Amino acid sequence: MAKYRNLLLFAGVGVLFLLTGLLQSWNLSLNILNLALLSCIMAIGVNIQWGYAGLFSTGIVGSVALGGLAVALVSSKPVPEGWAAGGPRIVGALVFAAVAIALAVWLYRRLKPGTTRALALALYLVIVFFIYRMILDPAVIAVESNNPAQAGNIGGLGWNSIFAWPVGALMAAAAAWVIGKIALGLREDYLAIATLGIAEIIVTVMRNEDWLARGVKNLIDLPRPWPVPKEVDLQVNPAFVELVNDFGLNSVAASTIFVKLLYAVMFGVVLILLVWGCERALNSPWGRMVRAIRDNEISSEAMGKDVKFRHLQIFIIGSAVVGLAGAMMTSMEGQLTPPSYLPLRFTFLI
Repeated sequence: MAKYRNLLLFAGVGVLFLLTGLLQSWNLSLNILNLALLSCIMAIGVNIQWGYAGLFSTGIVGSVALGGLAVALVSSKPVPEGWAAGGPRIVGALVFAAVAIALAVWLYRRLKPGTTRALALALYLVIVFFIYRMILDPAVIAVESNNPAQAGNIGGLGWNSIFAWPVGALMAAAAAWVIGKIALGLREDYLAIATLGIAEIIVTVMRNEDWLARGVKNLIDLPRPWPVPKEVDLQVNPAFVELVNDFGLNSVAASTIFVKLLYAVMFGVVLILLVWGCERALNSPWGRMVRAIRDNEISSEAMGKDVKFRHLQIFIIGSAVVGLAGAMMTSMEGQLTPPSYLPLRFTFLI
């Protein structure tokens, strides 16, 4: 009986979904199913980090938020006036900040340790910060002043949101590389604190920087991922209406169920591919090496394994999977709502 335990548990959950549909609403049942599939994908990302490598990250919400931001930047409607008002200057300020940080790292490595290095870097960073704000602030004010009730942001590319899914994974992976370079050398409890703090910084920036994605004003009416249609389009489609009428169904209810079923199929395909890929990776020489590092870092390092690099690699992969799920969730909801990114929901429940 024990070997069938997991199978019976999954079958029990399947029965609950069926009972919810039969006794309450198929829309409710499918909505819960889609959220469950997205949660499973996020949990795979967490398992790659914690289960494969023992990296206890509590910054999952940050990766989810970056995935959602990717949908806003790739799929939201272009705002030409907002971009023209200050978009290029904002990009210039961000590039300046990246170059300044890289130069600070270079100086830190080149200068001899001591008080002189600390004072020189502090002075350099203060000067660079004021220059950065001088470039950024006028551009941000110009963008946010452009029709703030309807826009007030730089806009997106207007592409189908399915293209934002890999972009969300890449954005989360890039952030994970930066976080990993900073925090992966810390002990487990300090790593958890650091990743939680950095994730809160990411979410706070999204909430407060209106020029990026309207902040707490929220960004609505994001396009559906291909090939998911809008319910109203199905309701005026003669072929669809005729088909559901033949089965004695209401076209309004049938359209919402059909859309949710399409999402369930898409999310299920992604989940199956991820499970298959993770199982292949875990049972490969790479997977055995990763588990060896997790179980005993000292002996693995003594055998010539680059523990720090592997930790960074796994941290990036896991964050990318979570970012992918975050982009998928935002494209399904059709809106970006930064206040909804809470650690309880997107870190600790996952």
